[in-house]
Amino acid sequence: MFESESPFVSRAPDTAVILGMTRPPGEDPHEDPEGDVSVQSADPELAKPPMYKVVLHNDDFTPMEFVVEVLQTFFALEREKAVQIMLVVHTHGKATCGIFTRDIAETKCHQVNEYARECQHPLLCDIDEAD
Repeated sequence: MFESESPFVSRAPDTAVILGMTRPPGEDPHEDPEGDVSVQSADPELAKPPMYKVVLHNDDFTPMEFVVEVLQTFFALEREKAVQIMLVVHTHGKATCGIFTRDIAETKCHQVNEYARECQHPLLCDIDEAD
């Protein structure tokens, strides 16, 4: 009775209806040709993202206390660790503030450079690929 009511419904014997489409038996896309269900045996191995160092550069004009403030604010460092890094910047010309994925490193670098400009300091921060 249902088939006679609609001209669009016709079914061949022994077919399966999947989301409005008909397939002959055994043509399920999730089955391999031998009739077994395919199963992925292991998760694919994902490569770790490349890491980048955020580096602060020394200059002759930025106050040391400002550098410590930047390290505490943007890198969540304790005061003692911030002072240690500031002294490395001062004595060696540059120091690594942290190692992050590229997006985070670029964001932190941009935030530090913008904040230094807003406060009228020439402090420079950039990123380098980590070893």
